[in-house]
Amino acid sequence: MSNVSYLTEEGLKKLKEELHQLESVERPSISAQIAEARDKGDLSENAEYDAAKEAQGLLEMKIAKLKNILANSRIIDESKIDTSKVQLLNKVKLKNLKNNAVMTYTLVPESEANLKEGKISISTPIAKGLLGKKVGDQAEIKVPSGIMTFEIIEISI
Repeated sequence: MSNVSYLTEEGLKKLKEELHQLESVERPSISAQIAEARDKGDLSENAEYDAAKEAQGLLEMKIAKLKNILANSRIIDESKIDTSKVQLLNKVKLKNLKNNAVMTYTLVPESEANLKEGKISISTPIAKGLLGKKVGDQAEIKVPSGIMTFEIIEISI
């Protein structure tokens, strides 16, 4: 049973580029390593051959996983995103009520999460705690260090 993945245009493009890289660069490279190791003789005691075959298996698994994600992905139309309440692809400006720190996160699909860019996965505790909230609402979110309370300052795209 396949799960549907929701992606932005940018996320879809990145996955396609990664798949192309794996299929057109890394797959031929591993094939060459296997051929080179095979040329060295006895395969039963050839560690290089075993390592190359294992790398090939891992690469093929990764390629299959990416193809599955792409086959079951849906593009999110960013023009139809509602900003009256927090949902996927919203940029949310929060104020930590304990220390008054203000932070901004964009809620994205898991495959596009990147904390350095301020993009957090929709499946994280913070994102789950924010979903459905409106500007001015407070969200109590359980995190590993305890419970944090945030006020939602702004919701945008």
